[in-house]
Amino acid sequence: MKTLAASLALLIVAASSTYASDLALPTGEAILRIDGSITTFNQDQSALFDLAMLDALPQHITKATTPWYDGEHEFSGVVIGDLLKSLGANGESVTVTALNDYSAEIPMTDFEQYDVILATRIDGQELSVRDKGPLFVIYPFEQDETLYNEVIFGRSVWQVASLTVH
Repeated sequence: MKTLAASLALLIVAASSTYASDLALPTGEAILRIDGSITTFNQDQSALFDLAMLDALPQHITKATTPWYDGEHEFSGVVIGDLLKSLGANGESVTVTALNDYSAEIPMTDFEQYDVILATRIDGQELSVRDKGPLFVIYPFEQDETLYNEVIFGRSVWQVASLTVH
């Protein structure tokens, strides 16, 4: 029985190592950490991404008028729901935390219902920290006018540093 338990423990450790190796380590500066209830990691129990890694994922464009910029702009980046699925995320919500420690809790249903993106660019230009980057949660405001409200604005975190799945 002890041998069976030891074998199972080794199998679990080996499986965890396999998951960890499924995601390459960033070669550039890591700009995003995802942790919590995920099954794919590349460092400890987290998934770290640099800009090149995010750019290598399927990109989505949202044209929207937002309260933070004058007029309509084109935001591009990865769909957060797709990113979370690729990491085996399983939870009810995601805490998005900014570089200045501001955070917002976003229900997982938002990512299931809408193509909410983690924008890396505005009008084709990389978002700088000075201009709400390097990452900005953007809802498809033009797709559903009911999203244009204070609750969603509060979830639209800019200068995103991390996502934690609960």
